[in-house]
Amino acid sequence: MSETTDTQTDDASSGETQSLTLVQAVRDGLATEMGRDERVLVMGEDVGKNGGVFRATEGLLDEFGDDRVIDTPLAESGIVGTAIGMAAYGLRPVPEIQFMGFIYPAFDQIVSHAARLRTRSRGEFTCPLVVRAPYGGGIRAPEHHSESKEAFFVHEPGLKVVIPSTPHDAKGLLASAIRDPDPVIFLEPKLIYRAFREDVPEGEYTVPLGEAAVRREGADISVFTWGAMTRPTMEAAENLAGEIDVEVVDLRTLSPLDEEAIVESFKKTGRAAVVHEAPKTGGLAGEITATIQEEALLYQEAPIERITGFDVPYPLYALEDYYLPEPERIEDGIRDAVEF
Repeated sequence: MSETTDTQTDDASSGETQSLTLVQAVRDGLATEMGRDERVLVMGEDVGKNGGVFRATEGLLDEFGDDRVIDTPLAESGIVGTAIGMAAYGLRPVPEIQFMGFIYPAFDQIVSHAARLRTRSRGEFTCPLVVRAPYGGGIRAPEHHSESKEAFFVHEPGLKVVIPSTPHDAKGLLASAIRDPDPVIFLEPKLIYRAFREDVPEGEYTVPLGEAAVRREGADISVFTWGAMTRPTMEAAENLAGEIDVEVVDLRTLSPLDEEAIVESFKKTGRAAVVHEAPKTGGLAGEITATIQEEALLYQEAPIERITGFDVPYPLYALEDYYLPEPERIEDGIRDAVEF
């Protein structure tokens, strides 16, 4: 197999498309990158024979063999620790954590070693690994299966944090993450794994990390969101059409944050809201608000609304719909900002 470069080009594919769900796009992205670069491998609990808990790695064992699709023990610290060693010595591992709520045993490996390897070795080693994890609520799961703790990893220098909201972006962002020379936390919103389909280019293409996408143009207020919350935010914006002209910005990458896109959108509208399902305190809405006030305070017409989950442990399914921001609550927050 010929050596390929790690440069990023957007949509450099064959032109043919296929209709995929988000989880199918993840699987296609893994297969495409494994076919492109023999250094890429996947590993984790049940990723081989069973194809992963959500079937995101289904069929990869038959296609690439057990040297590159590795079933591991149930030991998240060991999975990520082993992947760090592989990455340091030239491979590009993609370890899967079955649910984000199970990532905590690997937290020390991620923040103490993966994130610091480049600086600790003064650039002698890099750590090109991608830790994949389904995250977020809405699927009626038990405890530790619905966490949305992206802020933990955004806070850590040396890590990139990526969250797709569409099948097209899932495949393209995953390719960019795998080709990146540094560690990436790739969080997949499982609520929308199979919620809808989208035309996804066949073959290789990338979506650059660190670039937001404007999903809906508007003039009255900018609403910033990501992951599974993009869909209810878009629904709220459409419900308000004719009353309030809402711009929806899907951040896609939370670290590095596309501050330019945030500021430019806010300068246009003068009002903002942030929607995320994580708890409010210490969530990314606060960081986005601070960025706006540092860079565009003189454009601000109203307090910035935070429309988020609550500062409680994630509830069991009886209260799940109340906990997650849904279109009506998002509409109320948007009105509060516009009518201030």
